Amino acid sequence: MTSQLHKVCRELLASGQVQVIIGYGQDHPEQPPYPLFVTDAEEVPRLVWNDRCAANLVAYLKRKEIKALGKPAIIVKGCDVRALVVLQQESQIDRSQMVVIGMACEGIGEPRLSKCVTCDVHMPQHVDVTIGEVQAEVGEAGRRYADLEAFMSQSQEERMVYWQDELERCTRCYACRQVCPLCYCERCIVDKNRPVRFSTTATLKGNYAWHITRAFHLAGRCIGCDECTRACPAGINLRLLNQSLSKAAEASFSYRAGMDPQAEPVIGAFSAEDKESFIA
Repeated sequence: MTSQLHKVCRELLASGQVQVIIGYGQDHPEQPPYPLFVTDAEEVPRLVWNDRCAANLVAYLKRKEIKALGKPAIIVKGCDVRALVVLQQESQIDRSQMVVIGMACEGIGEPRLSKCVTCDVHMPQHVDVTIGEVQAEVGEAGRRYADLEAFMSQSQEERMVYWQDELERCTRCYACRQVCPLCYCERCIVDKNRPVRFSTTATLKGNYAWHITRAFHLAGRCIGCDECTRACPAGINLRLLNQSLSKAAEASFSYRAGMDPQAEPVIGAFSAEDKESFIA
């Protein structure tokens, strides 16, 4: 797959179809891959693809520094493509002005990340070029909410204690925001101080306000790439918080963010057939 990836990227750059490849680099096998931006066909061999390429590179499409490099080609996994679909639906990208290279993926990490165990998009969809094939059945799509269901089986008191322990560790570094491909506001609500919406200090109260606000901003939009959880230096399991809203969108509106470019987003669309069971 790596040699085929190099061939495709070299042709794209040499022909002038794109000016930059957004992919993965790795200096040493024992080190994790990192985002790499290749603008010269001679540098294409620096690109790598392996089962440690966890980062969702779609987040870089919103960066002004990357936009300045010219028309991009971006390397994505099946789960990453869903972020592209959401950004296109929200008019944040022009899909015709990029080349999307989809990599077949059987899971990232050893052991596999939690999201990979139940992933059902190992073959990327809605891409321009597909590289590789999935060699075996992987994932348990019917159990995508297994972690959430196990958590919700606990009592309300136990769940509250859990979140208090988790959110007390938050230092408000905003790594979750920065790594998220769907957080693209030029000025975040937490950076506004006229008026101050909620405390910006790393107190339990302020942390609750931040994480709940961000989760609701991602309601019906989160594609489950779990970059926020992976990037959190405090190890907070934000996956559970995002999954709760994703499950609600799927249960109430039969909607999964980023799966169908033609589907109307659950936030901003209305149908007389919508369920009303979520209304208290």
